[in-house]
Order: sequence, then C-alpha cells, then structure tokens
Amino acid sequence: MRYSLIFILIIAALSSCGHPQRFNTEEELVNFIQENSPFNNTKIVNGYEFQLEYRPSDLLVAQHLNGRATNDSIIAALRKQYNKQLYFNLSISKHQKELLSVVPNSMQEFSRLNQTLSFGMSNKVHLYSKQKDTIELLDYNYPRLYGMSRATSMMFVFPNDFDALKDDYINFSIEDLGIQTGEIRFKIPTSLIKNQPTLVFN
Repeated sequence: MRYSLIFILIIAALSSCGHPQRFNTEEELVNFIQENSPFNNTKIVNGYEFQLEYRPSDLLVAQHLNGRATNDSIIAALRKQYNKQLYFNLSISKHQKELLSVVPNSMQEFSRLNQTLSFGMSNKVHLYSKQKDTIELLDYNYPRLYGMSRATSMMFVFPNDFDALKDDYINFSIEDLGIQTGEIRFKIPTSLIKNQPTLVFN
C-alpha cells in the first residue's frame, strides 16, 4: 500500500512538470511574479536599483478585458494576439525616487535625461539571443508620473521570436543612461517564457 502511494505521488509530480502554473485571479498572478525570480530580478549599481519583470501574456489579456464577461473563443483569440509579443516592465530608481527627481543637477541634464526616457530608449535597451542575434523592439511605453512614483517605470514590447527561444536563455540589456552605471544585463531563461503561468478566465 505504501509503495502504491509513493508511485502515485511520483506519477503526479512527473505529470505536473512542464505544465504552466494557473492562477484564479490577476492579483494572485501579479503577486507570484513580484515574489519570484527569474520573473522579477533586481540589480543595484552605484545606488541605482534596476528591476526587470517579465509579464506573462495572460496579464495583457486580463488588462484588455478589464473585468468584462467573455467566452472561450474570445479568450483564445486574445491569447493568440498577445502571445505574439514578449512584455517586460523595467523600473529604475534611486532612494525610492524617479530618475528625474534625483539625477539632474541642471536644466540641461534634466532635458537630456527626459529626452532619453521619452524618445531614446529604443537605442538604449536591447534584447538578444544567446547567439547575439538582436530581437527588434516593437514598442515601449514611458508614463510620466511627475515625481509621484517611487521609480521610473517603462514597458518594452518585443516580438515572440521562436528561433531565439530555442536557446536556454535570452539577454535583456540597458546601456548607461548617463548615470554612470555602465551596461546592466539580465539573463532570462527561455523556459520562463515557453512555460509561462496563465490565468483562469471565468
């Protein structure tokens, strides 16, 4: 009897391997991401905190629906749409403040950094495969919060490059923004993307 129970537990464990984790609510999934590496990674250089968060596509589906009632066919269509891209949130702060609140020592520095954050991040942020093949940035969003947030936050959107995901990891890098941190690089396991957690939509 004891051996039968052990066998059942082993089979259950093996059958669960490789299957995405499922969450009943958006809040549960967000909490899971925020509390678990490598979905959420932080590096601190010269007092600046860089936090990179991978956003599973089901969170974009939930945002699109915004609580509206739906059905399986709509969910499938939205998942197909959002699964075509990869989504990353990047937050940068110092002393729990936005960059524009702590970095500039002059109006010229403020203007330069603001220009970079608003329009120049496509030249500063790169996603590339283990083989150094660049994955082209599709879009990024930088909401100005005018000192009301604890960090400068941006979302970056890249195509879901299936060739790059054949490697065991991809690299997300941020060139120096003029704040003397040098290049910041995050190594992202592709298994995180290929086996990303999902939401249960009612």
